[in-house]
Amino acid sequence: MHRSIDPSFLGLPLRPLADAALARARALGAEHADFRLERVRTASWRLRDARPSGSTDTTDLGYAVRVVHGGSWGFAAGGVLTMDAAARVAAQAVAMARLAAKVTAASGAGERVELAEEPVHPDRTWVSSYLTDPFTVPAEEKTGLLAQWSERLLAAREVSHVDASLVTVRENKFYADTAGTVTTQQRIRLNPQLTAVAVDPVTGRFDSMRTLAPPTGRGWEYLTGTGWDWDAELAELPELLAAKLRAPSVRPGRYDLVIDPSNLWLTIHESIGHATELDRALGYESSYAGTSFATPDRLGTLKYGSELMNVTGDRTTEHGLATIGYDDEGVAAQSWDLVSGGILTGYQLDRRIARRHGLTRSNGCSYADSPAHMPIQRMANVSLRPAPDGPSTEELISSVSDGLYLVGNRSWSIDMQRYNFQFTQQRAYRIRGGRLAGQLRDVAYQATTTDFWGSMTAVGGPQTHLLGGSFNCGKAQPGQLAAVSHGCPSALFEQVNVLNTAEEAGK
Repeated sequence: MHRSIDPSFLGLPLRPLADAALARARALGAEHADFRLERVRTASWRLRDARPSGSTDTTDLGYAVRVVHGGSWGFAAGGVLTMDAAARVAAQAVAMARLAAKVTAASGAGERVELAEEPVHPDRTWVSSYLTDPFTVPAEEKTGLLAQWSERLLAAREVSHVDASLVTVRENKFYADTAGTVTTQQRIRLNPQLTAVAVDPVTGRFDSMRTLAPPTGRGWEYLTGTGWDWDAELAELPELLAAKLRAPSVRPGRYDLVIDPSNLWLTIHESIGHATELDRALGYESSYAGTSFATPDRLGTLKYGSELMNVTGDRTTEHGLATIGYDDEGVAAQSWDLVSGGILTGYQLDRRIARRHGLTRSNGCSYADSPAHMPIQRMANVSLRPAPDGPSTEELISSVSDGLYLVGNRSWSIDMQRYNFQFTQQRAYRIRGGRLAGQLRDVAYQATTTDFWGSMTAVGGPQTHLLGGSFNCGKAQPGQLAAVSHGCPSALFEQVNVLNTAEEAGK
């Protein structure tokens, strides 16, 4: 199906506004200037026990001018779509750069802003991969489907309550800079989720279980069977939840773990994705988002994990939440290695950080979540590659005599250097003699990043691969949110420390 940019976005005065802003920035002596006009529409629906409990539909429309003037950043944003207003915003950005230069000179701190070179990309258009724009589907159809699914779960005697939600986003972005790059893009993403709650009427014990379907860079077709089998998941969820409610508590100790990609993607996000953001590793995020143990002096030597560990950063993955055509600095989407054979071999970069680190080019990791925010270095789709001829999940389980099989993500905790962590899951199964032997409760696995990935002794094949992800990865001050995906196979980790969360909480 042919996908095109929304005509109402193209009908905005994109080029005239950009021309006015960039011309003014040049006239005021800017060494570099870029103009970014965005329209981001976000709509959400929430149901409680099949009844509507809330909805939103908002549009964020505006533009921003960013400059490098006198070796300092300047930034300003506006919402009035006239050429005079765009020129004034550009002048404000230059004024901010001049003020920043004075502050830097007076304090003797800071460094000159320089950007890595980038090929010019004139008049490029990119649209993400989807079949049906969810904003063309009536709201009644969306809430009707969520209600139908909720009622289906509520009909099971094991289920006491159901929460259902859907978030849809259409992001339009126009970019132009003084080098001559001009890009126009449209991205669609959505996040459907159902959570079933079971309550034991005798003991008062309760538990919940969420659908495993990840957020995705697809359209409405995702909810009608393309990319996920909703019927199968909803059919098995009540019984799985009931079994979890009855399950015994885990005995803490060391176990071999077979981790399903529906759980492992989050561990990748926290312990690899954030740790290989070079701005973090250089200390630029230390006051809020934290730093990284994977510092630049260890590039090429740090043993991140076992030799089976191969991780890529990728802005081109089909249906990825961080997939783009061009980033917010006009850099074309790329794929590159972060960890190769267990060794740290790369970082995620924007143009300033690439030049700061002596590299020739950014790998396209600049992003702003709003026209009112300045672009910052953000995470790509960071993914663990499957083994080309690797085993199935069932074969991984069959190789374990005494262990656990972990499915779905739940809670997590990790330190500011992305090194010490623990994660829980939606379901934990005991493995005995290579077979699943029922669910367990209160399970969390705990390790350091390098010990955990160093314990990986088998990686599943492509048939086990899943593209998981998050809609709300946070970073920066003021805070910004970004959506990002992480692909991975099932994998086997030997002798990982497992905690009993109820005991740890003193229950």
